[in-house]
Amino acid sequence: MKKHLTLFFSLFVIGLTSCQKGGDVTSQQAAIDDAKIQAYIKANNIPAIKDPSGLYYQIITPGDPTTKPTLLSTVQLTYTNSYLDGVNFDHVDVVNYKLSKLYNSGGSMTPGLQIGLPKIGTGGRIILIVPSALGYGNTTQFTVPANSILIYTIDLIGVY
Repeated sequence: MKKHLTLFFSLFVIGLTSCQKGGDVTSQQAAIDDAKIQAYIKANNIPAIKDPSGLYYQIITPGDPTTKPTLLSTVQLTYTNSYLDGVNFDHVDVVNYKLSKLYNSGGSMTPGLQIGLPKIGTGGRIILIVPSALGYGNTTQFTVPANSILIYTIDLIGVY
């Protein structure tokens, strides 16, 4: 019995240590992203607000405050995506997305979009500066490299 408890305790400690290392990597990347985002904001004189999630945003036009999306909404929008270096990598004229669907669950929304879009209403425009953890994380998606900070310029056309 004593051997089993010792083995269990050892495995438990090893498991915790492994989790901590993974958490450190994530927190290290978050710190790297935040430093890069703050430097970008300062260099470009952007009056961005930091959400508790780590997302930075600037509301250009607030839109209709009575038609803000929720996670249950489908949104119609246009957007342009770029990296911090200004290189655009995606532009969509008009598209409909179900806000509750995430890329990692087979849908089409990154967590950064889910957090940022409800900050404006129909007719609104927002710039989201999305740290990698709220974008595609530490995996390459499409042509977007792992740990990429993304900038979305979004016009919210409709909420359904």
